[in-house]
Amino acid sequence: MKYTGRFTITAFGMMLLLISSFWTTGCSPQMSVEELEASVELVDIDTRWEKKYYQPWPPKLILVPAISFKIKNIGEQPLQYVYCNAIFKFEDENENLGDNFVAGIGGDPVNPRELSDTISLQSFQGVEGQNLAHFAGNPAWQVAEAKVFVKAKGSQFVEIGNYKISK
Repeated sequence: MKYTGRFTITAFGMMLLLISSFWTTGCSPQMSVEELEASVELVDIDTRWEKKYYQPWPPKLILVPAISFKIKNIGEQPLQYVYCNAIFKFEDENENLGDNFVAGIGGDPVNPRELSDTISLQSFQGVEGQNLAHFAGNPAWQVAEAKVFVKAKGSQFVEIGNYKISK
């Protein structure tokens, strides 16, 4: 009987914890698309091609487009739980080369007029060659672009910018 009593107290405690977690996450204010657009500015933007894979023999090098940036909070409220997505494609093409989705700002909020840590995204697919010199004459290696989107709790994705990634 005593074991059942412990279970009842534990189950009751778990039920309260579960209800309170739903209440705090489900009832906290959500950010509209307009509020998100007015609160986010990308700064310290760096685009590049970076090494995804290298093997010396037989020579093989895969380069992928990448972008990194910081989010500046230009709004009035702290930013928390902001997700970033980048879609990479070659310039003047419709087919995606790849994408990447990360939690840009997690549980530690970015207060107004402050910057997030650096957020880096790279495509999962790229261009294959033998070495860096091989890429100079490789017609598959072109200028790419990254469309960057952000999403906060309760909002839809918002396109923040489109950035070129030179060869």
